[in-house]
Amino acid sequence: MLHRPRRPSLALVMTLAGAAWLAGTGARAADGATSSSAAAYRIDTIAEALDHPWSLAVLPDGRLLVTERAGRLRVIERDAAGAPRLRAAPVEGVPTVLARGQSGLFDVLLDPDFASNGLLYLSFAHGTPAANHLRVVRARFDGTRLDDIRVLFTSRPAKSHAQHFGGRMALLADGTLVVGMGDGNLERTDAQRLSTHLGKIVRIGRDGTVPADNPFVGRAGALPEIYSIGHRNPQGMVSLPARRVLYAHEHGSKGGDELNLIESGANYGWPVTTGGVDYTGARITPYRAYPGITPPLAEWTPSIAPAGMAYYDGALFPAWRGSLFVAALKEKSVRRVPLADGVPGPQETLFTELGERLRDVRAGPDGVLYLLTDAERGRVLRVAPR
Repeated sequence: MLHRPRRPSLALVMTLAGAAWLAGTGARAADGATSSSAAAYRIDTIAEALDHPWSLAVLPDGRLLVTERAGRLRVIERDAAGAPRLRAAPVEGVPTVLARGQSGLFDVLLDPDFASNGLLYLSFAHGTPAANHLRVVRARFDGTRLDDIRVLFTSRPAKSHAQHFGGRMALLADGTLVVGMGDGNLERTDAQRLSTHLGKIVRIGRDGTVPADNPFVGRAGALPEIYSIGHRNPQGMVSLPARRVLYAHEHGSKGGDELNLIESGANYGWPVTTGGVDYTGARITPYRAYPGITPPLAEWTPSIAPAGMAYYDGALFPAWRGSLFVAALKEKSVRRVPLADGVPGPQETLFTELGERLRDVRAGPDGVLYLLTDAERGRVLRVAPR
């Protein structure tokens, strides 16, 4: 049914002079993305030996919170000399997480009033291998542990596959919380069914209540938390409250990765439309477009396997302002997607010199970028001007 509506610390110094591939015109990939950089930067390791770090949040005092997919929440602080240091003990009180396959502890997001209330949000896989869900909780962080844990959302129904959880979160301009939910990779047409959270973006209040203006509230058989439908596996989400826009990207199958502008009640197509094919090479659908389907702003075929996403508007890299940054696992890069009046411009492929799968990218309030590498001994990297 189709609904509408220990490795030494790395210090890589890249300069504009010298290497031809770093010239302003740069090499151009098959999809039109340039592989050069418009700014000189330095990459330093600030933490390592993390088990598949997945997400990062910057605390008001400059400390960093990092999730490990295995189910740990870690703190990066500064030692007596002012150097970044990974605190040895994980944060206490993290709920039990199902960590198997792609499942685990996913996103961490600070409440807008964190400085006064200490509240944060976690998303993670909950349950058993035979019956699991995406769960979102709210908790109070006192610097060493989580307390006052409250379950805000648990996806329905339970599923029996440890894949395609989604898990990214963002806050909209009205203070509500949106969460991306993958299709579970079992019955892909669930993404089009309003009776399941699979393959959806959901919207809830920060207390777990359902906003009365959600698009499917009151519709018979529809889950009221649903905000948009037709998603395969959304893994990056950026809200720009001042502009009242929400961007999300998602994995395609073999190709068809998408960047979308998310609107209430919209249908983003999976599996009715896609630019990808199945991993066997079989065709998923004959349609790249279809009436009632919102087309992507950008598409990546071949797949880059997009992961985290950030919006950059800092002062340290003026040439990067007004851009989305998309971490890519398969391409082992970050794609810079400049936006002009919401329209993506020519892309730039960054940080391929690392040669590592990149799970997340975050913009710090001081204008630096943070990167998370996806590995059993993953790292947190800091990108700053040379």
